[in-house]
Amino acid sequence: MSDILQIHPDNPQPRLIAKAANIVTSGGLIVYPTDSCYALGCSLGNKEALDRIRQIRQVDTKHNFTLVCRDLSELGLYSVVDNSSFRLLKSHTPGPYTFVLKATREVPKRMQQPKRRTIGLRIPEHTVTQALLEQLDQPLMSSTLLLPSDEEPLSDIDEISQRLGHLVDLVIDGGYCGTEATTVVDLADDGYQVLRQGKKTFPQ
Repeated sequence: MSDILQIHPDNPQPRLIAKAANIVTSGGLIVYPTDSCYALGCSLGNKEALDRIRQIRQVDTKHNFTLVCRDLSELGLYSVVDNSSFRLLKSHTPGPYTFVLKATREVPKRMQQPKRRTIGLRIPEHTVTQALLEQLDQPLMSSTLLLPSDEEPLSDIDEISQRLGHLVDLVIDGGYCGTEATTVVDLADDGYQVLRQGKKTFPQ
């Protein structure tokens, strides 16, 4: 069974954040809290962990993964952001939004949408996630903790541990964080398109 780290949702313990980050950088796959729901995460470019996420979620190579970034500066390293997109991003981050943008060469091809060469990016407003990203000094490759047989993402730590404890290397218990997915906004072409309204409404 994987370890469970109880990290305070408002005042994350630095020692536990460092332990979680070490597991990620050592190639581990973790469950961690965000401002929308729990998610699966691993280090950037970790092919083995990415394949483990695909197996857990039972998705194919066309599945859209997300890069979870700590701020707009980091987001800009991995995506092409024009002036109009930047204004939208600045006014809606951090928050429960996923933005689809053209990927730069810093993004592994296996993470990009094959035809459009796009990637989902987001900056969550969650203290534990932000502390973890700061410690890692790089984004997390991420996917919502939604199992194939479920209609909603898992939210109960005991259930997460019971169902996934043998499939992940760490579960971070950051308290209840909801079951609503992020709102997804496509900024890859001219203008923007709301692909999914989620936890927070984005104007059409």
